[in-house]
Amino acid sequence: MNVSWRWLSEMVPGMDLTPEALGEHLALRGAPVEEITSPGDGLGDIVIGRVVTAQQHPNADRLRLCTVDGGDGIVSVVCGAPNVKEGAYYPFAPVGAVLPGDFKIKKSKIRGEVSQGMLCSARELGLGVDHDGILELSGEYEPGTRFVESVGLDDATLDVEITANRGDLLSHIGVARELASEGEGVVRLATVPGASEVELEYLRAAPEVEAAGVSVRVDDLERCPRYLGVVIRGVKIGPSPEWLQTRLRGAGARPISNVVDVTNYVMLELGQPLHAFDLAKLGGAGIVVRRAAASEASFTTLDEEERAVTPDMLMICDREQPVAIAGVMGGRDSEVSDDTVDLLLECAHFEPKSTRATRRELVMSTDASYRYEQGVDPSGMERAVARAVSLILATAGGQVDGPVLDCCEDDFVPDVVPLRLDRIERVLGVPFTAETTTTLLTPLGFEVVSSSEEVLEVRVPGFRSFDVKREIDLIEEVARTYGYDRFPAELGAHRPGTVPDDPLFQLEDELRRALAGQGMYEAQTPAFVAEGEGDVQVSNPLTTTEPFVRRALLPSLLRRLEYNLAHGNRDVRLFEIGTSFRKAASGEPPIERTHIALVATGRRRPPHFARQDEELDLWDLKAVFEDVLRRAYPGGVSLSGPEGSVPSLDPTACFEATSGEIGPVGHGGRIAVESLDVPVWAGSVFGFEITLPANPAGAEPVTAAPMPQYPAAERDLAVVVDAGVTAGAVADVVRRTAGPLLESVELFDVYEGEKIADDKRSLAYRLRFRSPERTLKDKQVDKAIRGVLGKLEEELGAEHRDG
Repeated sequence: MNVSWRWLSEMVPGMDLTPEALGEHLALRGAPVEEITSPGDGLGDIVIGRVVTAQQHPNADRLRLCTVDGGDGIVSVVCGAPNVKEGAYYPFAPVGAVLPGDFKIKKSKIRGEVSQGMLCSARELGLGVDHDGILELSGEYEPGTRFVESVGLDDATLDVEITANRGDLLSHIGVARELASEGEGVVRLATVPGASEVELEYLRAAPEVEAAGVSVRVDDLERCPRYLGVVIRGVKIGPSPEWLQTRLRGAGARPISNVVDVTNYVMLELGQPLHAFDLAKLGGAGIVVRRAAASEASFTTLDEEERAVTPDMLMICDREQPVAIAGVMGGRDSEVSDDTVDLLLECAHFEPKSTRATRRELVMSTDASYRYEQGVDPSGMERAVARAVSLILATAGGQVDGPVLDCCEDDFVPDVVPLRLDRIERVLGVPFTAETTTTLLTPLGFEVVSSSEEVLEVRVPGFRSFDVKREIDLIEEVARTYGYDRFPAELGAHRPGTVPDDPLFQLEDELRRALAGQGMYEAQTPAFVAEGEGDVQVSNPLTTTEPFVRRALLPSLLRRLEYNLAHGNRDVRLFEIGTSFRKAASGEPPIERTHIALVATGRRRPPHFARQDEELDLWDLKAVFEDVLRRAYPGGVSLSGPEGSVPSLDPTACFEATSGEIGPVGHGGRIAVESLDVPVWAGSVFGFEITLPANPAGAEPVTAAPMPQYPAAERDLAVVVDAGVTAGAVADVVRRTAGPLLESVELFDVYEGEKIADDKRSLAYRLRFRSPERTLKDKQVDKAIRGVLGKLEEELGAEHRDG
C-alpha cells in the first residue's frame, strides 16, 4: 500500500514526523515500511518555464518556435505540442537536464532553428499518460524555480506492508488512525480546493430501487449486500486540477481524468473502491447485479483484454449485457470518455470470498479487488459516496439528479465484544485500567459503550469488523497501541506446562538437532506442486500451474538444490520435515503423513590448503540415512535394494528401508542424472526420503551406567558370501547370535578379486566383546565366534575366510 507523507500529515493534525520517523512508528504498530520514494525522483533538473512568445515554425507546419524564460534568460525552444501558448507556465528541461529514462537534453537544430531546451509533457516526466500536449501548469510561478517544489512533488511515498487481516490499512484514513496518537489524537479528511459538503437523499429498497429514470436491481444479495448508485448529469471530462494530480502522484498513482481521478482519490483516502459508468452507454438505463449467464462466456475489460467468465462470477450488468466484473474491473464499452456527459457512480459492498474466487480464476488483480478481498468498511459507504460526489462536482461540474439509489436489504449492525481487564493483565503481564484501555482503543475507531471496574463493552467499527471478533483480538489492539517496546523484558512468574509434546513432535525436534549437528540446513518448501508431483487436487489453488499438493518432499528439495548450484554454491546440504498427501478412498479426506527428506552434494569437508577435496559419496548418505532410521524406528529396519524403480534415483546406486510390521518406510541413493538440471561442474547428488511413524514410541528415559572397568576382547572375522548378500544381513546375524557380551560390530573391509570367486565377495568385521563383571577369557570369546560362524553358514551360506 503506497501512502503519501504529506497527505497523512494533513489528515493527522499536530503530527510532526519525518517520513523515516513515520515509518518507524508504523513498524512498531505491525505495519513496516518497505521503501520510501518520492514522486519527484529523477526530476531535479526540471524548472518552471514561462513561454514568452509562441509562433509558427518557419520551416514546419506542425512545429512551434517559442521563446521561454527558464530563469537564466530567454532561450529559443522548438515545440511540437499544439497546446503551447504565450504567457503560460510549463515544466522546462534546459540544456544539460536529464529526464526519466536517462534522456539528456542537448542543444540542437530542428528544421533550421536552434532549440535550447524542451517543454515537457506529463508522460515524458513520468507523471501521467497524456502525451498529446505539454503539461500546462495553473497559477502563477517564478520562472526558473524548481519544478518539484513548485508543484508539490517533494512528497514522500511510503510502501507500507499490510497483512491480510488488516484491510482497513489499505487507505490513508486507516493508516492515519495508527498515527493519531502522534498528533492531537484526531483524524480528519484533507481539505479540498473548491469542494463543499453535499447533502444527499437516499431511496432504499430491495431487491430493486428506481429514481430519476435509472434503476438498480441486485439478484444476489448474499454476494452484494448493498449497492449504491448516484446519477450526476452535465459533467465535463478533462484533466484533473493540479492539486488532485499532485495528491495522486504522492500516493504512487497516475492521473487519468478528473472523474476517474476522483474515484481513485476516494479509494486511496477512505479505502472504498468506486466506479463511474457513462450513463448513455448503459442499455435500458439500469444496473442489474447478477451472476454471469451461460451464454456470456467472455467479457472485455478496461485493459482491452478479453476474459473468460463463468456462471459462478458476479457481474454488473445493464438491462442488456454485462458492463463490469463485480469487485474486479469495469468494462471497455461503458467506461467514461471525453464525450461523457451523464454519470452513474457506483459504490458497492461485495462479499470478500466471492471477489477472491473471481480474481483467482481470472488470474488478475486490481486495486479494487485487493481491497474487496480484505473486506471494505460496510458502514463507510455513504461517507465515500458523499466525498466522491463533492469532488466530482468540484472538478467536473454537473449536478446530482434524484436521490441515491440504495439497494440494500438489511442494515449493518456492528459487533459488541466484552473485554475483561483481568484478562488483559493475564495475557500481557501488565495491568491496564478501564480509562487507559479506553484511551488506547478510541483513536483506532473502537467505541466503549459501557464500562465497569472489571469489563468493558467495546463496539467494533465496520472497518475492523472482518478481523476483530473476539476478546483476544481487542487485547492485541491494546498491546499494539500501548507499544510492544514498552513491555518489560523480564519474564514474570509462570507455571511450566506439565503436558509433554506429542511423540511425533519430539521425534521431529530430535531429527532437526541431529541433522543440524551434521552440518545440514533445514529448508521449507511450498506444499503446492504441478500435476505430475501430486495426487490430491486443491479446489481453490493459489496458481493454475500448481493445483496439487505434493506426494513427496524430495522433488521440491531437488529444485532448491538446483537453484543453489545455479548460483555457484557447490556444497549443498538441505533437509526438510513436512507433510505429504495421498488420495484416499472416495469421499474420504486425503491421507496425510509426515516425511523427512534430504539432499546433499559437494565436498565432504570444508576446503583446506593442507588436504585435497573429498567428494561426498553414497556411503556418506547411507550413514545419515541409517542414523535417521535408527531414531525414527528404534525397533530396527532392514536395508535392501528396491524391488522396483524409484522415481529420480539411479537404479544402480539406491536402497530401500523396510520395517517388518509396516513395510517400506523410505528410500535413498544417488539421484539420476536425467532427473536434474545442474551445471556441468556439479558432482554427484544424493538424497533420501523417509516416512516417519504416525505414533512413534516416546523417548526412553536417560539412564546412567558406570564406565567399563574391564578390558574388551576384539576379534576380526572375515567371511565369504554370495555377491547378493548385504553387509547388513551379515551384521544382523552376528548381533543375534554372538550373545549378550557382544558390544559392537563394525564392517572394516570389503574384498573382491584374487582367490575369491566372481560371484562371491569377502566381508570383514571387527567384533568387540566385554563383560561388566570380569575379564573375558579367550575360550569364551572363541565359543561365541564359533556360534556366529555356524549361524552364518546355516542362514546365509557363508564360509569362514582364514587368510
